[in-house]
Parts: sequence; C-alpha cells; structure tokens
Amino acid sequence: MKALAVFPSERKVRLIEQAEPETLGSTQVMMHIREVGICGTDREICAFEYGAPPRGSDRLVIGHESLAEVVDVGTDVDSVKPGDLVVPMVRRPCTHAKCLACRAGRQDFCLSGDFQERGIKHADGFLTEFVVEEEQYLITVPRALADVAVLVEPLTVAAKAALQMRDIQQRLPYESSHVRGLVLGAGPVGLLGAMALVARGSETYVYSREPSDGERGELVRSFGATYLCAQDHAIGKVGAQIGNIDIIFEATGVSPLAFAALEALGLNGAFIFTGVPGRKPPTELDTDSIMRNIVLKNQLLFGTVNAGRSSYEASIHHLEQFMTLFPASVRRLITGRTPLEGAKDLLTRHDGIKHVVQVSTGRQSN
Repeated sequence: MKALAVFPSERKVRLIEQAEPETLGSTQVMMHIREVGICGTDREICAFEYGAPPRGSDRLVIGHESLAEVVDVGTDVDSVKPGDLVVPMVRRPCTHAKCLACRAGRQDFCLSGDFQERGIKHADGFLTEFVVEEEQYLITVPRALADVAVLVEPLTVAAKAALQMRDIQQRLPYESSHVRGLVLGAGPVGLLGAMALVARGSETYVYSREPSDGERGELVRSFGATYLCAQDHAIGKVGAQIGNIDIIFEATGVSPLAFAALEALGLNGAFIFTGVPGRKPPTELDTDSIMRNIVLKNQLLFGTVNAGRSSYEASIHHLEQFMTLFPASVRRLITGRTPLEGAKDLLTRHDGIKHVVQVSTGRQSN
C-alpha cells in the first residue's frame, strides 16, 4: 500500500510502498483511511523543522488530521464496528508511572514530554491506506458529517479552548450575557474558532491580513462574524473601536502580533494562545505595559495544545451545530481534495484554506 513519508536524515519526502498491516490484537481496529487534512505542521515537518520518526526507523509517515472507516475489529472491541466512520486521536500517552495526566487518559497535559503523536513524533501518521489503531483512541463520527468530518481534529483546538474557558469563567462573580470575541488569523483553526464563538452567540471579529473584500473576508461574513483587515485596523486600537474584548483566540503563530493584541484585551479578559511560532530573532516587548494590564484588568493568558477525548467529542458536537447553522460556510473551508499520489505537491502550497488528501471513497468493510 502507498504512504507519504518524510526521511529527515536524507531531507527527502517520498511516496512509498509499504506492507499492509496483517495482525490485529483483541483491542485493536483496522481502518481504511478516507481523508487526511494538510496543515502547517505537516509542511513544517516536510521542511525538516521538526518531526521525529518512530524509534529505530529512518522515516515518518505524516498526516494527523484524518477520517477513517472501520474494516475489521478485534475480539474485545465493542464501541465500533465495520462500516463505522471514526476520527483517530493524535497523541499517545507516555509510559511513566508518575505522569498523573497520562495515567488519567489526559495525555494532552502530559507531564514528562515523552508522549508520542501520530504523524508528528515517534509514531507514524495516517497518510496511508490502512492503519491499525487501539479502540480507545477512536472517536465515532455520524455518517451525516462524512463530507466535513476531516475538520474534527483542527476543530479540537477551539473545542479544548472552549472547555477550558468554561472553567476559567467560573472565577468571575457573574455570568456575562454578552461576550465579545476577537480571533487572530483566518486560517482553518482561526475560522473554526470563530464559528465556535458565533455558534455560542458571541459577538465575533476575525482579524487577518487578507483584504476585506477577499475570499476569507467574505467567508467570515457568511457565518455571521465581522472581518477586520490588518491593513485597515491597528491591532492595539481594535479594543477601543469595538468595545471591551472578553476573549482573544490567537491562531496565527505570529508572536509580535499576538503580544501587540494584548493591548486590545479588555477587563477580565482571557487570551488563548494556540499558534507555535518558528524560531526567529528576539522581539522587543513593552513588558511593563503587558504586566500592568494583566494585573489591573484581571486578565488571564493561557496556551492550549493537542486535545483529549472530551475535546474530540465536543468538536463533533460543534460540527453538527455548524452544519445546522451555516453548512455552506463549513464546506467552503475545504479548498479541494487531491488523490494520495498528488499529496506531496500540497506540502508546498499556501493557497486556499484546507487542502485534503482523499485516500479512499467507498465502503471497505468486510
């Protein structure tokens, strides 16, 4: 079967042939991969910025945003059956007995850093035809979401942030009847985060560098948010223009923009970092102003990465909600679908929103 793999020592990316998995443990599931989304992480791995093959291997099969169909199950599997659509989780727990997070099934908060991530760190990903996975890492997806379910994994970024925000907001002595949110970035994660804010009834703004009359500005307006073009709005003044900002959801990985946006965060506001900047020269910051605002305005800053089962399940709920409220907007997030043979070319493209590799199309169950 075919797979797309990166060879870090050779600095090569190749479409390879590898043997189909043959053995199936009692708690394992055989999946036929249907679709895999391409994201910035995949492009950075294939630019050899990071990524690590399985120990003892010279190559890493990439791809972590996936939708698969179950074709066979082990004797002790009871939560999925052949024909079910599933989304596999990305991170696998470390083996350290003292890591309370991983032992509790919350490897997204791993304490040791020795976790594995499918298609990213020490574990092959899903850009191949067949994969065997443990039942406990699979999330069942309603077949009604089949044409957009590849968006579940990137949506978990916003879903996890929302779950944490729910707990954080309990620190306040009141429940706000009106929430104003600002999303930084109009890529897939930013747009999905904006959709989540709109779906919960928040007044939502998306700040990005593309022209206001461009595709992304039009898409933002199509699901009820307001688009702010960076060329027309200085980020530090956005708060004064639109009012007190309760939530800023950063989805750019551009640290100068993120920290400049702190000036716009309002009273009792929360700032959520999701982007991972590349290594660049140091940037000067007005740390006194940042610290003053955090203290005097009761602000909170936190980062969120990867996701646990609860975030995947919340993502499916959000996606069902989106497909009721603005289905055409959700479908527009997917720029196009490309066969596995053409997947390598997608890794150097920066057009569109979400490119998807279509590995298979039909039912493959036994």
